[in-house]
Amino acid sequence: MNNFPRYGLLSLCALSFGASAAESGFIKDASATLQARNYYFSRDFSGIVGANQQSKAEEWGQGFIFNFKSGYTPGTLGFGVDAIGLLGLKLDSSPDRTGTGLLPVQDDGRAADDYSRVGATLKMRYSKTELKVGELQTNLPILQYNDSRLLPPTYQGVSLTSAEISGFTLQAGHLSSTSLRNEAGDEKMIAMLGHLPQRQSDSDAFNYAGGDYSFNANRTTASLWYGRLEDIYQQGFVGLKHSQPMGDWTLGANLGYFTANEQGEARIGDIDNQAFYSLLSAKHGGHTFSVGYQAIYGENAFPRVFPNISPLGNEVPTYEFAYTDERSWQVRYDYDFVAMGIPGLTATVRYLKGDNVDTGRGFEGKEHERDFDLGYAVQSGVFKGLGIRLRNAMARSNYRSDIDENRVILSYTWTLL
Repeated sequence: MNNFPRYGLLSLCALSFGASAAESGFIKDASATLQARNYYFSRDFSGIVGANQQSKAEEWGQGFIFNFKSGYTPGTLGFGVDAIGLLGLKLDSSPDRTGTGLLPVQDDGRAADDYSRVGATLKMRYSKTELKVGELQTNLPILQYNDSRLLPPTYQGVSLTSAEISGFTLQAGHLSSTSLRNEAGDEKMIAMLGHLPQRQSDSDAFNYAGGDYSFNANRTTASLWYGRLEDIYQQGFVGLKHSQPMGDWTLGANLGYFTANEQGEARIGDIDNQAFYSLLSAKHGGHTFSVGYQAIYGENAFPRVFPNISPLGNEVPTYEFAYTDERSWQVRYDYDFVAMGIPGLTATVRYLKGDNVDTGRGFEGKEHERDFDLGYAVQSGVFKGLGIRLRNAMARSNYRSDIDENRVILSYTWTLL
């Protein structure tokens, strides 16, 4: 399966223009990388809840991610172009084990043997303001980038970023479609409430505006954002991050508050949601200790664009802890082995517990999850660029399916430019 986005012609024009400016920053400041990503994903379900009675999702794939970023042509108004190429290959799958999010599922229930995509972006810069048109990978509190499978997702649209005022970064954008992490083509966006996709209706666009203000020697950042999935929901966000050195320790705080309601035609019905999260940390040497509290209010679960994650403090890759009226706690421990003379090796252990869930079935929903992550990135020598990550998770609930999960991710990145 192959696809070239409708914005590609604009970017091809920029490529032609950039070629004539090879002596300028267009080529001089360009960069290009190729990442090979080998991904094994397994989820075993027990006590299955819902219409899908599949007891296991297990697949293995090989991905390739090419990224090119040009510099800018000289002059007051600079032009450039970015390009991305994606290729996913099936190594192992079966109709009774699909649904991992690694590979597309065809009409016959089997995973596709391969899928690919090429996208390009025209970019223009004036002073410290940048306009992009084409293939985008946004990373915002109300639309957070989710590169958690074989290939990354992308959006198609227009974005504007400005840093003209010292300390302020302002952004706005209009996204008309998305290419999902396991699909090659473009499609309209849908919403997800908590962990449940709302497939009955889609939206024509996602619009956003907001910004971050960093001060206090960049130790403190305040954020204010607005996002709107047209005719489905609109959402506001206010956040605060702070890092404070205290002797040999560094204390951190990450606080945020969301509010959301239906928008326009309200294609999935009325929406009423507020969400508060807090994540406090203390770092000493290679040790980081964290504790988090999260609360969901209103008549609905937390809304987002499917299948994205959010910056909620207790959101993890298996459970979201963001269902209606849910209250959840997290304790987390991270260790960076550079403190023991092993740079590149890191480990994370965390435990989360949620309750007070309004299941709508006459009983209180409860759930908990335990995660362990181990990662290593080779720092030098012939294997520099090689990364290994192992993940094991156990999640249990009385209102949704239990999950036992394992992931093994091998990646190698070549710097081409």
